[in-house]
Amino acid sequence: MTSRLDLFIDRMVSQRACLDYAIAQTADMPGPVFELGLGNGRTYHHMRSRISGRDIHVFERAVASHPDSTPPEELTILGDVTETLPWTLARMGPVASLIHADLGGHNRDKNDIFARKVSPLIEPLLASGGIMVSSDRMYFDALEEMPLPEGAVPERCFVYRKPRH
Repeated sequence: MTSRLDLFIDRMVSQRACLDYAIAQTADMPGPVFELGLGNGRTYHHMRSRISGRDIHVFERAVASHPDSTPPEELTILGDVTETLPWTLARMGPVASLIHADLGGHNRDKNDIFARKVSPLIEPLLASGGIMVSSDRMYFDALEEMPLPEGAVPERCFVYRKPRH
């Protein structure tokens, strides 16, 4: 039996591997990065330390992150993502070079239901060639699921790319 600690470690190692891969793959792309779910701010802090020249917009219900991992107010979009994602699409269009989502909790069935609900809201935000990294399987019409990079554990993180056109 895999312990909860092992599952957590697998998720963290996979998140880092997938984020580093996505950051490298989108480094030459214009357009902002979207962080869906701030939590403690670990992945935001990681991306901020590795991404330059692109704004990182954070979507969160309420900011409760570590002070070193708190985004500036002007890049924080507060509210329920089912409302803030469509609002952002109307305001900015399909501009995101990279989107990272860690929105789920500890219940896989609830996470899957939520992923099915937000996938159609996330997909149109990606720019052509953009990459989506998620802790949960997502359900996209036009995004291609990518092979995991070295170091990532299957089913702990997922990577999707919007085809270039």
